[in-house]
Amino acid sequence: MNAPVHAADPMPHVMSTYARLPLALSHGRGCRVWDTQGRRYLDALAGIAVSTLGHDHPQLVPALQDQVSRLIHCSNYYEVPLQEQLAARLCELSGLDAAFFCNSGLEANEAAIKLARKYGHGKGIARPEIVVCEKAFHGRSIATLSATANRKIQEGFGPLVEGFVRVPLNDLAAVEALAASNPNVVAVFLETIQGEGGINPTRADYLQGLRALCDARGWLLMLDEVQCGIGRTGKWFAHQWAGITPDVMPLAKGLGSGVPIGAVVAGPKAARLFQPGNHGTTFGGNPLAMRAGVETLRIMTEDGLLENAAARGAQLRSAFEAAFAGEPGVREIRGAGLMIGIELDRPCGALLQRAADAGLLMSVTADSVVRLLPPLILSAEEAEEIVAILVPLVKAFLAEARA
Repeated sequence: MNAPVHAADPMPHVMSTYARLPLALSHGRGCRVWDTQGRRYLDALAGIAVSTLGHDHPQLVPALQDQVSRLIHCSNYYEVPLQEQLAARLCELSGLDAAFFCNSGLEANEAAIKLARKYGHGKGIARPEIVVCEKAFHGRSIATLSATANRKIQEGFGPLVEGFVRVPLNDLAAVEALAASNPNVVAVFLETIQGEGGINPTRADYLQGLRALCDARGWLLMLDEVQCGIGRTGKWFAHQWAGITPDVMPLAKGLGSGVPIGAVVAGPKAARLFQPGNHGTTFGGNPLAMRAGVETLRIMTEDGLLENAAARGAQLRSAFEAAFAGEPGVREIRGAGLMIGIELDRPCGALLQRAADAGLLMSVTADSVVRLLPPLILSAEEAEEIVAILVPLVKAFLAEARA
């Protein structure tokens, strides 16, 4: 006999892995989306930094339709020319040497962890260890969950994978101390800007210090750019603001403008570590995802979207700083480009529904940080609209808490 279904459950046959808002999106155009009831929203989340080109882009959609009519999937038993094309472009933009394609950021991070272990074993280290950071988020597989620093999402899934040692973000001395005391360390692995952890940027001098330390110790520097990469900060990759180059760089989210894709791009120390049989994927690098990546990078270049991300991000941060000046409930406004976090002095998950009711899609992360990740095509007028909607909501929320 089938178990009874709770009457209030809107999706009884879908595992309840998300606390969903009671709305379903139907279609979109540009930075606007509509739900199945016909209500319109300004999209300041972009599917969590995924929809780089917004929705129904006039160049991307025909390109994907063309690719669907040609070839959607091809086994990696054969050459996939679009893989080579996208890999070459990513290497050109990053200064790295080779790419492996997968389906998500989690898979890209998993590949990075495997590269680090393979690298360590190649140096004769039987139990290689990877330095990771407090407040990090690298995914929800058992290995990436172990690298993540969130006890709430780790709970119930032990035992975790060994081989990770944790340090505070932006604390170079802590990493230097590990270098002096732990001979098993083979890599440092961190997000250039922590996303799920609360939009926490790494300092340029910290990244430069890590690069120098990794060079001196023969470690890999692995920078997770899954959320902050692909132009979101105003450069192709967030670490480029510090003028450094990593050895391994996982990517995903915005690379396919909504088509599932992941990539790990590697430099000379790691580019040839994987050999046939060491790693693989059925769907990764399929022609449809590769075409999405190729077209996304082309359109971004032709339309100057890196410059737009930097300009719109500066506009938003300036407006928020002015609007919240003297507001005691706003602790900090931080981020880069169109990756912005507004940290409040209390949990603010209630703002998700209030923003949606006001016609704005955004998110709350780390309990108390309002997170904005709009499409990189965001206009100045749409940026003004985000501010006009969000500022009164935040101020009213904080005033209620003080009353």
